[in-house]
Amino acid sequence: MNRYARYALRIASLAVALGLWQLLTAQDIDLWLRFSQFPTVTDVAHTFADRLAGPDYWTDLTDSLTRILTGFLLAAVLGVATGVLVARSRLADDLLGPVLEVIRPIPAIALVPVAILLFPSNEQGIVFITCAAAFFPVLVSTRHAVRALAPVWEEAVRTMGGGRWRVLGSVVLPGALPGVFGGLSVGIGVSWICVISAEMISGQYGVGYRTWQDYTVVDYPGVFVGMVTIGVLGWLTSTAVELLGRRLTRWLPRTAYVPAARPKTARTGAPPPAARAAVREDTRAHPEEARDEHLVRD
Repeated sequence: MNRYARYALRIASLAVALGLWQLLTAQDIDLWLRFSQFPTVTDVAHTFADRLAGPDYWTDLTDSLTRILTGFLLAAVLGVATGVLVARSRLADDLLGPVLEVIRPIPAIALVPVAILLFPSNEQGIVFITCAAAFFPVLVSTRHAVRALAPVWEEAVRTMGGGRWRVLGSVVLPGALPGVFGGLSVGIGVSWICVISAEMISGQYGVGYRTWQDYTVVDYPGVFVGMVTIGVLGWLTSTAVELLGRRLTRWLPRTAYVPAARPKTARTGAPPPAARAAVREDTRAHPEEARDEHLVRD
């Protein structure tokens, strides 16, 4: 399947989901789930168009993006630095490890009261919660990636006269990049969850704040506008992190699944015609077994 066919399939799946939503809500179908309580796709689309024409939607969008990017960038820097430090230093692991492991299971949204007490403004508290949400996924992924590096690489650099900083810049950080971006991909998603929740609780303006306000005044199409906005923003930021990771790790081998593709291998000699005919007949009779045998043999 080529690239354009895959894009068409993805668009078709989204269109089917929207069509099913419209059908269930327009017909007021109530089975076990009460779709009659949901707004239709057309209601949400009309509300979305009205919001786009007003200034409040763009103000909310700007505020949420500013909070998420600020908190996420802080978490990326602090998480990578702390992860490398804990993985490379036994002293840092002994000093910071117990504290981090005790704090890590606490949900970031549970830190809202702490943020209210610590910071003089709600804006700083929301950024703190966003940073805390993304910090631990980045920290854990970086720590595991650094510890998984082969020691022979560091020994090679030291043999050629490289010092600690040379090892850090030439071996540790490049080698840990795949794991770091894995943590960043998880962190950006968790950050969106927590920043929206924090805006609902203590925010002024923002997508989460507006969504909660729509819920309190029973504006359900507006609630779904907020949900769609959050989903699209989360998808765009996650895609941006993934694309950046692929660009910075271009040296990694890329694999792709291609059905029925067979690698070309050099052969020392061709089998006789009778043997080739027998193999073809066996392949036609048992295609699954032939493919499995090929995978095991190669």
